[in-house]
Amino acid sequence: MRQGPLTGLKIIEFAGIGPGPFCGMLLSDLGADVVRIDRKGQGRGSPADITARGRRSVGLDLKNPAAIETCLRLFETADVVFEGFRPGVMERLGLGPDVALKRNPKLVYGRMTGWGQFGPYAQAAGHDMNYIAITGALHAIGTEDKPVPPLNLVGDFGGGALYLAFGILAGVIKARETGEGQVIDCAMSDGAASLMAMFYGFKASGAWTESRRSNLLDGGAHFYDTYPCSDGKWVSIGSIEPQFYALLLEKTGISDPSFKSQMDRSAWPDLKAKLAAVIATKTQAE
Repeated sequence: MRQGPLTGLKIIEFAGIGPGPFCGMLLSDLGADVVRIDRKGQGRGSPADITARGRRSVGLDLKNPAAIETCLRLFETADVVFEGFRPGVMERLGLGPDVALKRNPKLVYGRMTGWGQFGPYAQAAGHDMNYIAITGALHAIGTEDKPVPPLNLVGDFGGGALYLAFGILAGVIKARETGEGQVIDCAMSDGAASLMAMFYGFKASGAWTESRRSNLLDGGAHFYDTYPCSDGKWVSIGSIEPQFYALLLEKTGISDPSFKSQMDRSAWPDLKAKLAAVIATKTQAE
């Protein structure tokens, strides 16, 4: 028996890669009854595929008109449908939102792409790194020498799956209030830009520079970075607030008066070198 705040919510998921299955996993984990439509004959993948957990699956050949009709019948009793194909794919299959909402006017129809349904990049291929590059997020993350892809957490999962799930649930609330469904158009590039809101604000106020590892939260500050220990392991330090900074100095045994200038950016490189030298004499456990 399913449990959770979304118990009773019926969702149809069209199988995809990366952020699509992750969104389905999140909704299923919260109790929704998610039926995943896989390509016939391709199976559900490895048992190690964590993001495929928690939902039933049906294999359909979407080139077969009978399979399309099966999907439309499923739409009639569903609360939500979501897909992550290129723009136009579902329309060509006869499963686009116009057709779906005629079958079920209360349906929330979620769509997730890299660049959105319209615009100059809509049909362009891409991956997480490309979507976050256009927002400035990729530029802001990395070493002094180059940007470094932050796994695919910012675009695919943060800007994509989480924003799609958020939009879907907002749509469900509206549909239950009004009886009207809608299309949730989630672009990973838009989501990544939204995630950057605080940093755009920092930049606009002059509190953020475009040079990587020169800012408060990008490894520029000596009190917000990672350091190697004597045993080859690492420790992460996040002592921003004054009381935590005082604890950092206490626990490391640092009494050098130059460390009192915590927020003096010009002092950060020197203080970082001194702090690194102290931590390098200790094991991670210490």
